[in-house]
Amino acid sequence: MTVHADSVSADTDAVLPPITDLRSALDRLRGVPGQLLETDHPVDPAGELAGVYKRVGAGGTVQRPTRIGPAMIFNNVTGYPGARVLVGLMASRERVGLLLDTPARRLTQRMAQAIENAQGPVVVGADRAVCQQVVYRADDPAFDLRTLLPAPTNTPQDAGPYFCLGLVLGSDPELGTDVTIHRLCVQGRDEISIFFAPGRHIDEFRRRAEQAGRPFPISVNMGLDPAIPIGATFEAPTTPLGYDELAIAGGLRGAPVELVDCATIDQKAIARAEIVIEGYILPGKRVAEDQNTHTGHAMPEFPGYDGPANPSLPVIKVTAVTTRRDPILQTLVGPGEEHTSLAGIPTEASIFNALHAAMPGFVPEVHAHTAGGGKFLAILKCDKKTARDDGRARQAALVAFGVYSELKNIILVDTDVDIFDTDDVLWAMQTRMQGDLDIITIPGVAGHVLDPSQQPDYNPALPTKGTTAKTIFDATAPYRLRETFQRAHFLDVDPRPYAPDLNLTYP
Repeated sequence: MTVHADSVSADTDAVLPPITDLRSALDRLRGVPGQLLETDHPVDPAGELAGVYKRVGAGGTVQRPTRIGPAMIFNNVTGYPGARVLVGLMASRERVGLLLDTPARRLTQRMAQAIENAQGPVVVGADRAVCQQVVYRADDPAFDLRTLLPAPTNTPQDAGPYFCLGLVLGSDPELGTDVTIHRLCVQGRDEISIFFAPGRHIDEFRRRAEQAGRPFPISVNMGLDPAIPIGATFEAPTTPLGYDELAIAGGLRGAPVELVDCATIDQKAIARAEIVIEGYILPGKRVAEDQNTHTGHAMPEFPGYDGPANPSLPVIKVTAVTTRRDPILQTLVGPGEEHTSLAGIPTEASIFNALHAAMPGFVPEVHAHTAGGGKFLAILKCDKKTARDDGRARQAALVAFGVYSELKNIILVDTDVDIFDTDDVLWAMQTRMQGDLDIITIPGVAGHVLDPSQQPDYNPALPTKGTTAKTIFDATAPYRLRETFQRAHFLDVDPRPYAPDLNLTYP
């Protein structure tokens, strides 16, 4: 699906204005009841803001009580007159569908199509770059990140204030350009630490620059058209080393992402961003992530735990901050549903495309479940038509593991199971699976360092942190017994005349 101008809502026939940046995305949400909440009540960015949103709409793997709810804009941030902070823009699959002009359960296919329709970014002049309407240079003695931008401290245990939705753009003269989201902790007036999970392409660019003794110029782009951060979270092999993920956002919108030359460094920035931080990752310099607080913790990560503070992280030396007038700082609650949208929907699309190429039509739907933060748990719907398909279902799981290395568990279900309904998936596991026959484990495979069970302290057989056993839970009915596993079929009746107040849909 390519959208060039006005678009049609994912759930209605109403024509909606196009989304070109964060503000037009917010305007769209304002027209849909229950999707955006603005408050003028004072909120402290140190712990309080995230604590509020935990109960309003974070969802995901956040400690209960939590829920899926509206995005929120805080217009009265303590200590930052005039500042606004947005949280939860993509913290529901329904809302992402609304923002990407697609029904929520078809987002996998929409993202998969965007890869095929990718359009590379274009460079525009500074006169078209709203991200540079206001420029703060770090060589000004009054410059101080800590007072300029209201970066939230999510919990009392955090190492410090974090930019949680900063899209880092970097390039290598031989390998190309990469954009990825990393945790960024404010360490001083003009310094930010940056954490790279193993295998990130932009970290390879940084390493090559460091080996050559060169500072590595990067821009940190915040407050974006949601198509950009969602498109940026694809990983190899879908997006190999040097692939510019901004092209996927171009495929989603049917128009290229606009870039502009940075104001103080030789790098590009996203022209319609709300806020851009410009700077260099310094060669050879490292800091402890919690050097200012000594809490031992970093921030809440997507598995639902406080990540340990890293004792030695690279440092971004900030040269400038550029913004729109009255900028909106966008953030997220790390373990929340927003991470599932950002990481999980691209994961689904990568697996879907690979399976379609390997066994066309056999896996019509893929769901990267929020219990795994969009990374650890996938559910595959398998369309069995012959006895041979019993084995093909398990082969599909192996293909998925090969496509997305951070997957830990895969659940296979039949086509009569709703993969977006956890109760339905658990029902299939209870009635179509025997542990000694239908659970397959693959030990000693690379996983993800932020899973606390993936370390030798948990399992001494593991050689290093970030190594895991991967598991296939085959909850599909054996083909030869398919008649035994037929669900009870009810008469299909339009319920709307009987319950008009429930706003039900039919069919």
